[in-house]
Amino acid sequence: MKLGRLVPEAVLTAVLLAAPFVLVHVGFSYDLLERILDWGLIGLGFDLLFGAAGLLSFGQAAFYGTGGFVAAWLLVGHHLASVWLALAAGTLAAGLVGLGVGALAVRRIGIYFTMITLAFCEMGFFLENSPLSAYTGGENGLPGVPVPQLGPWRLTSGLPIYWLLAVLFLAGFVLARRIRHSPFGAVLAAIKGNAARAGQAGHSVPGYKLAVFVIAALYAGLAGGLLGVIQSYMPPDAFSLDTSGQLVVQTIIGGVGTLIGPMVGATVWLWLRDNLQMIPHVGALWKLILGLIFVVLVVALKRGIAGELRHLFTHRRRAAAEAGVPEESTDGAPMPLAAPDLPLRAPLVATRADAPALRAIGVSKFYGGLHAVEDVSFQVRPGAIHAVIGPNGAGKSTLFKMLSEEIAPTAGRVELFGRPITGLGVTRATQLGIGKSNQLNQLFLDLSVTENIRLAALARARGRFRTDLWRGADSIPAVERQVALATATVGLTHRAAVPVQVLPYGEKRRLEIGIALATGANVLLLDEPLAGMSPAERVATRALVREIARGRTVLIVEHDMDAIFELAECITVLYEGRKLAEGTPEEIQRNQAVQDAYLGGLHEHEPA
Repeated sequence: MKLGRLVPEAVLTAVLLAAPFVLVHVGFSYDLLERILDWGLIGLGFDLLFGAAGLLSFGQAAFYGTGGFVAAWLLVGHHLASVWLALAAGTLAAGLVGLGVGALAVRRIGIYFTMITLAFCEMGFFLENSPLSAYTGGENGLPGVPVPQLGPWRLTSGLPIYWLLAVLFLAGFVLARRIRHSPFGAVLAAIKGNAARAGQAGHSVPGYKLAVFVIAALYAGLAGGLLGVIQSYMPPDAFSLDTSGQLVVQTIIGGVGTLIGPMVGATVWLWLRDNLQMIPHVGALWKLILGLIFVVLVVALKRGIAGELRHLFTHRRRAAAEAGVPEESTDGAPMPLAAPDLPLRAPLVATRADAPALRAIGVSKFYGGLHAVEDVSFQVRPGAIHAVIGPNGAGKSTLFKMLSEEIAPTAGRVELFGRPITGLGVTRATQLGIGKSNQLNQLFLDLSVTENIRLAALARARGRFRTDLWRGADSIPAVERQVALATATVGLTHRAAVPVQVLPYGEKRRLEIGIALATGANVLLLDEPLAGMSPAERVATRALVREIARGRTVLIVEHDMDAIFELAECITVLYEGRKLAEGTPEEIQRNQAVQDAYLGGLHEHEPA
């Protein structure tokens, strides 16, 4: 790891060392500092879940309470004598509960995911106060939680417990940062930016969501267990919705996606809460005042306190990087390099020697009474450039989505080199060797060009799911070669470090192709790759498609007939969801039915 990357850890260590000697002079007691670190610890997991993966959970109190009450029950009931073992057991219990809740929650997205986590939080609060009250103490909680021992020393309240929490928080922070900068963390960032595209690139989106959900639950379980140790008492409100709500508020105040933000937010929130109540004639209004302060902070600091500070340090560097990149040429586009033999390619497995690269057999897609595609069959020869054309609304994009397994056909099946892939899903299809560029750009806008292409290469190198948390996302040599070659092939090397959101449209279209190429696909589906491009860009992209096809099979949908007749060796024509014709470019140009379809689709029995 580069020394520059250790700066946050070094700064945090210095802050934690100085805090108990400096902050006690401005209204911070040891107890307050301990509670801040405990909130910061649960916040590390929550920020991985919310800040890194974009999953807003209101259920963290369920795992916080589970970890706390399991550890407290084991200690108070004398089932375990070791505080350390009890904390480990509570953390594991929270992780197991997180696994069960997450398995249900990650099947939904957006507000539905959030509501499921909230429901489990409320169920946990009910169970703690009623059916399980004999074990949790119900409304009374569990008093008498012992403090841990380190050799001959008992870690009593005050500085000893503070140092314990400081060490655990620092260790949790280091782990969280490793996760954020690992291939696993890179996939989480992609899921936050565009979950559908992450799946299309070959990553198991549900698997990564569930994994980070469990990681967040483990952080919460450890923090819950430490809560009982801090107070020698496990309070019943650990399970309450208010606990989850405070965590969200503190993270927003401190800065989502910064890891340190939840602790910064907890520092502000808890210090204000404790000190506002001590002001004469004002203390009774502390909740109102605290609410107003929260509104002001959110409005004035939209990135949160730590988020704004990070933005100040990174904004100039990013602006300088963008300013140093040459503008896109207005009179032409960079010509692509010859498509190289990428180091990472999907295994080319054919069921028989004469199997077509791709074969559609009677595929149909019905939406109620609408027949978007009906009984379409065709096959693509290995190494060929095959085109699918047709008027608007002919069903071309729907057909492509069925071929890539983005949507399941109502009837029929698709074969890849003779192997049926229908029903496997887009992630598995990509892993088997199908790559697709989209008609409408589906990119990770907050990431750079390199990071976009790396996401596809990582899926080829690592498979659908892997929890490799101890290496950097940019530390796999074969992946980095794949990224460099794919980036150069689509002519975007000069834009490698630029955020995708600032790229002009034509370069975004080329990046779409670059991502599909980086998946190491043997069959590439290009959905209108020339759409919206200037004449010069079209020429360059046609040359790019020709070069890419030297080492793989290409199926292309495009409205530019000149490009299609130049590139394709075989053309399939769709009209109103059905296959109208198929043949060489010369045969299609002479086909009267095709001419009628493009001139308006009039049949002899239809009035003009």
